[in-house]
Amino acid sequence: METIGVLMTCPMYSYLEQELEARFNLFKLWQQPSKADFLKTNQHKIKAIVGNTKIGADAELIDALSKLEFVASYSVGLDKIDLKKCEEKGIRVTNTPDVLTDDVADLAIGLILGVLRRICACDRHVRSGKWREADFKLTTKFEIAE
Repeated sequence: METIGVLMTCPMYSYLEQELEARFNLFKLWQQPSKADFLKTNQHKIKAIVGNTKIGADAELIDALSKLEFVASYSVGLDKIDLKKCEEKGIRVTNTPDVLTDDVADLAIGLILGVLRRICACDRHVRSGKWREADFKLTTKFEIAE
């Protein structure tokens, strides 16, 4: 049985590369001296592309791979994937939606509290020793309107 060819478009996490290499015949596009020559030689071997928000799969790359069935984005966005071309050719596309939603919300709350409570300015005040000379003025309280 022939191993499925997977094309990784750019360097990503070493763990991801190791896992793909263990399961598939992994091709690393950035290591190829000539993209055109590589695609011409290997076009029938590659069934999947793994990209990210830097380099996904444009129409030229999709057209160059006659056996392509699947494009995966190792990121939230699909901006670097030609979705129209994938739809025309019946190529499935996936990404990692909502993977950062909770983290972004947590950070937003942290930033709100940091600004309202002037945490950075307070920290500078204490570290500089100014707390001995003068109090730091009161800050704004975070309140949720009902």
